Amino acid sequence: MSEKLAGHYSEILTQLGEDVTRDGLVDTPKRAAKAMQFLTDGYQKNLDEVVNGAIFEADTDELVVVQDIEYYSLCEHHMLPFIGRCHIAYLPDGKVLGLSKFARIVDMYSKRLQIQEGLTKQIADAVQKVTGARGVGVIMEGKHMCMTMRGVQKQNSSMVTSVMLGTLRNSDATRNEFLRLIGK
Repeated sequence: MSEKLAGHYSEILTQLGEDVTRDGLVDTPKRAAKAMQFLTDGYQKNLDEVVNGAIFEADTDELVVVQDIEYYSLCEHHMLPFIGRCHIAYLPDGKVLGLSKFARIVDMYSKRLQIQEGLTKQIADAVQKVTGARGVGVIMEGKHMCMTMRGVQKQNSSMVTSVMLGTLRNSDATRNEFLRLIGK
C-alpha cells in the first residue's frame, strides 16, 4: 500500500473539514488508498498476461456470445463508479478464446479511469486482437453514479454503448443475431 497515497487521502479528508484523528477515520486514509489501488489495478495488467495463452484452435465459424459479464469502473471525470453488464460476441476464424478470459479482459480495462465509450472500444479491440475473429461486437450497459449521486441526480438513468467490428459491423443479419441472442 502506498503511504504517499494514504497521505493524500488524509489531506483530502482534512480539507473537507474532517478530523482524521477521530476514531472512525484513523485508518480511513490507508483503507481508501488500498481500495483505490484495487479499483485501478488494471493499470498493472496487460493483455498478454490476462489471456495467458488461452487461445485454442477450433473449426467453429458460428457466432459465440458471452453475455452479462458484470463490471464496475471509475469515470475519469469525477472518479465516481459506474457499474453494469457487458455482452461480447465474436465470429471465430480458426481460434477461440477461453471463456473466463472474456471476463478477465473486461475486468482489466474496467479497472482504469475512463469513460464507458472508451471502455467498450478497448474491450472490442482486445478481443479482436487476441482472437483474429472475423467480427467482434461489444455492448455495455452502465449506471453512472455521476448521474445518480450528483449533478442531475436521475436515479433510473443508464447508458448503453456498442462497438461492432468486422462482420458484426458490416452484416445486418449477424449484428441482429447478436442483439436477439442478448435480448435487445
